[in-house]
Amino acid sequence: MASPSADTFETLTAVEALARFEQGSLSPEALVEDCLARIERHNPRVNAFSVVNSAQAQELAQASHRRWQQGTPCGPLDGVPVTIKDLTLTRGLPTRMGSTTTSPDGPWEVDAPISRHLREAGAIIIGKTTSPEFGWKGVTDNPLHGITRNPWDTRLTPGGSSGGAGAAAALNLGLLHQGSDAGGSIRIPASFTGTFGIKPTFGWVPQWPASAMSTLSHLGPMTRTAADAALMLSVMAKPDARDGYAGNPQGPDWLAPPPADLTGYRIAFSAHLGYVNVAPDIARKVEEAVAHLEALGATVERIDPGFANPLDTFNTLWFAGATQALEKLDDEQQAALDPGFLDIARRGQDVSLSAYLAARRKRSDLTAHMAAFHERFDLLVTPTMPIAPFEAGHNVPPHGPYQDWMDWTPFSYPFNLTQQPAASLPCGLDDHGLPVGLHLVAGKYQDLKVLQVARVLERVLPSLVPRSI
Repeated sequence: MASPSADTFETLTAVEALARFEQGSLSPEALVEDCLARIERHNPRVNAFSVVNSAQAQELAQASHRRWQQGTPCGPLDGVPVTIKDLTLTRGLPTRMGSTTTSPDGPWEVDAPISRHLREAGAIIIGKTTSPEFGWKGVTDNPLHGITRNPWDTRLTPGGSSGGAGAAAALNLGLLHQGSDAGGSIRIPASFTGTFGIKPTFGWVPQWPASAMSTLSHLGPMTRTAADAALMLSVMAKPDARDGYAGNPQGPDWLAPPPADLTGYRIAFSAHLGYVNVAPDIARKVEEAVAHLEALGATVERIDPGFANPLDTFNTLWFAGATQALEKLDDEQQAALDPGFLDIARRGQDVSLSAYLAARRKRSDLTAHMAAFHERFDLLVTPTMPIAPFEAGHNVPPHGPYQDWMDWTPFSYPFNLTQQPAASLPCGLDDHGLPVGLHLVAGKYQDLKVLQVARVLERVLPSLVPRSI
């Protein structure tokens, strides 16, 4: 790992930045200028940004600096540089969704709830991060912007669909990053890039316009620390009247301090869910992290949650959602789509109403099963990913046993079906020096348990910094 130089901010957190703004030892102007300079240096290698908002970000940083000098910050994130995923509407910036079928002309006049809440809190949007076309897969490349790469090794994928956010978070190109996750799209890149990402309980963070993946899709933060994710959620997780799938509108105290240790926590550890093949070096690193849980006072029981692989259920709902995109596109536009996305969208056209309703029933059964499981356990812990990052530009590892991207993400999508909070926390490096993620899952609306256990674990686990910094 490289050590960051004294005059740049490769590992600065948002919590630390806000403290320094208040002390007067750092200005938003200096931080934004540094972020923009490092975007200019690193983005040609990783392609994490679909657009960079340089001029406006600098103007907003100057205004924020004046407010801090006067002791009148406008909100809890005043002056903090953030990024928004290219699937999320952002006033003044194009939202192309990684697709040549979208118009470059705009107008870009409306903020999605997340963008609005971040602006109102004083955050400075420094750019939009890349996604696969319409966010359809677990890696990040698209016909419009090309291939996004992993800062740990640019030959490899950062995962997806929030791969641009993951790469930006790993390099600290901005301090807070918005991701979305309908089948693992926050947690996959968090694991592959050595960052923290949480898919909160469905409904905490409002969505508008609604995702094509409906109630599978969750919006959440991707950051370098769990404390920064909690800070971001305290702003993001607020009601918005436009959200047609509003869940529980009263969230927890996201900023509640973590406990001194994990005494009293009941944790289930499943190394493979009963059916997943996990790379041996990843399994060893996860076992080491679980030993830390025990050393911190948690009671850990090795037990599988007791459900069969719900891939068919997930695919039925996923493919049906993808089909919605085709309804708005003519034949010429459909021919311009990522071939993989076009394939699953057409497979979705073959999903019958009875098959779709059967998948909904199976989803409800799984949700009830996990609710009962979490009456016994505060958390379920697994690996986030069973494999290491693989060659960029491929949907599945070349020469491997996998057919579709969902085949190599078996730990993530079950908990989109159940809408539970789930996070990936970096827990070390595999035998090839690549990040490994620890997956933390709690019962529905128990997000604070995930965040607090992650914050306690961060005290003993290494903070990962790409060698390229």
